[in-house]
Amino acid sequence: MTPLRLTVIIGSTREGRAGEEVARWFVAQARRRAQLTVSVLDLADYDFPATWPAEATPAMRSFTGDVGRAEAFAVVTPEYNHSFPASLKQAIDYAYDEWQAKAVGFVSYGCGSLGLHAVDQLRTVFTALHAMTVRDVVGVDLLCGGLTPLAEDRLSRDVAVLLDQLAWWGLALRDARAARPYVS
Repeated sequence: MTPLRLTVIIGSTREGRAGEEVARWFVAQARRRAQLTVSVLDLADYDFPATWPAEATPAMRSFTGDVGRAEAFAVVTPEYNHSFPASLKQAIDYAYDEWQAKAVGFVSYGCGSLGLHAVDQLRTVFTALHAMTVRDVVGVDLLCGGLTPLAEDRLSRDVAVLLDQLAWWGLALRDARAARPYVS
């Protein structure tokens, strides 16, 4: 069977963000799975236009092409003021059809909340784009030391569950799209 193309999106572009470390840790675990081919999209690597609507730029076309090639997503997002970053919303909005009928999971981080407010809001956004969000989340609490050895045991179990769900839904949706193109 052809491995599922899982794309990990780093959703924050802030200087000093924890997203890079959290994403590296998650990607290392995901790459241990033979049924997954893992790539990373770091929003900090894209020069998106500052205004909307904007004429399609090379960065926008590159991003939507990368989203289009992916078959499932793990969005690494912080929680800022009980929500997700504007940079992530901007990037999500550049693609539309590319998200449809694909599985989306979340790796969130925050101070005390595990980033779960951001995840709740992202579920609504991805549902509007006809994507399938999976139930379980990996939540990293930065107040409790983040990726400490003690926390990593629990978080590794959470990652296993998330990756199981992404693999199942991602493969099921890939098969469904191949049998019958999705229309909205």
